[in-house]
Amino acid sequence: MKMFLISDNNDTLTGMRLAGVEGVVVHTREELREALEKALTDKELGILLLMERFGREFPELIDDVKLHHRLPLIVEIPDRHGTGRAPDFITSYVNEAIGLKL
Repeated sequence: MKMFLISDNNDTLTGMRLAGVEGVVVHTREELREALEKALTDKELGILLLMERFGREFPELIDDVKLHHRLPLIVEIPDRHGTGRAPDFITSYVNEAIGLKL
């Protein structure tokens, strides 16, 4: 199985290409939809890397893929400016999941 990146900037794509991961740069909702559809037709694709920004700006597109397709696994990664999450997001996630405050 292989990985594929859908990014919003060339810097991230260049870095991932150095690691052997192919990808595409998109900027609009329509370009993202087309890139997702194309990625879903590749039966060798196991992991689809997406920028966190896409999950925030176009959650309906990403959620649709997550709900209706077993593969590829979608992994949202931060861009070169860092994550948009709170500094304690992991602790908050664990607290919510198990119901205990750590």
